[in-house]
Amino acid sequence: MDTKDIINRELSTEEIKQIIPHREPFLMIDRVTITEAGKSAVGKKILTGKEDFFRGHFPGSPIMPGVLIVEALAQTACVLFLSRPDLTNKLAYFMTIDKTKFRKPAYPGNTIELKIEVLRARGRSGTVKGEAFINGELITETEFMFIIVDKPAENK
Repeated sequence: MDTKDIINRELSTEEIKQIIPHREPFLMIDRVTITEAGKSAVGKKILTGKEDFFRGHFPGSPIMPGVLIVEALAQTACVLFLSRPDLTNKLAYFMTIDKTKFRKPAYPGNTIELKIEVLRARGRSGTVKGEAFINGELITETEFMFIIVDKPAENK
């Protein structure tokens, strides 16, 4: 898949799986649109209420765990970076998570919009700002650093 073929086109879950290694039940994004190559992307997570984490967080009053919203933001950033042809057979790992604020919960039935903006990218590492919204209202914000590494030989 060529990066220019996916700019401003919404990628499906199956296309996302061709780019990043995450799989159910830990794939936290349903769609991604790369709005500017190497600079910005918008992901989407539709909370059906059937997600496994809702069973235990919290029974009778389910909300999506905040750390999983941060993970969804990180996965959106992974799609942004790992969609580059020169980064095939690579993985992206968190190095730091900083300035994270949880403002409102995400409930079953919500659709979360995940906005990613690259603040700094140098070689195989960088810093990204992520913001999650429901109906245009900011619910989570964070910054994180990542590093891109080669996949271990047995995982290629």
